[in-house]
Amino acid sequence: MSKSVLDMSMSLDGYIADPNDFLGGDDGERLHKWADSDQHPEPVKQFQDEWNGAGAILAGRRTAELMDHWGGSHGGLPIFVPSHRPPGPAARWGYPLVTYVNDGIESAMAQAKAAAGERDVQIRGGAYTVQQALKAGVLDEVQIHHIPVLLGAGRRLFDTLPSEIELEIVQVLDTPEATHIRYRVRR
Repeated sequence: MSKSVLDMSMSLDGYIADPNDFLGGDDGERLHKWADSDQHPEPVKQFQDEWNGAGAILAGRRTAELMDHWGGSHGGLPIFVPSHRPPGPAARWGYPLVTYVNDGIESAMAQAKAAAGERDVQIRGGAYTVQQALKAGVLDEVQIHHIPVLLGAGRRLFDTLPSEIELEIVQVLDTPEATHIRYRVRR
């Protein structure tokens, strides 16, 4: 059965991006360097297999626009973007695999899961989309790659939540580049 999975790199102090929407460090990619490491290929391969095994993407509008909708497809996967505003010209006319959903996160997730079939829906969203998915009860799992760095400022993933949300630890993998923790959202 399809499930929705947030997969996000985060600094130890809870930031997913710096104040300028970069991922930290001199090159703006500090939070993603773990995925380029050759020292621990097994965990990286496991995560890449999960990403490549997804059936659809649900992306926050800001993230989708910053990434130019990944050129219209995320590795050939359909992309669903919950938004109250219509898409810009590229997404509207040039990207047939990008669907803007204007009737809420629940509808966007339902459409993404239908498109994914038996495969998972990967959430590539920013903090707002993740918070809305948690609030609506449509986020099944959270996988955080905790990076041993303190960014000190920027965009936090869990700044505003509707209430206390219980999680169950499913898996912990520890490498020198990151501690990878997978949680199931308890309902």
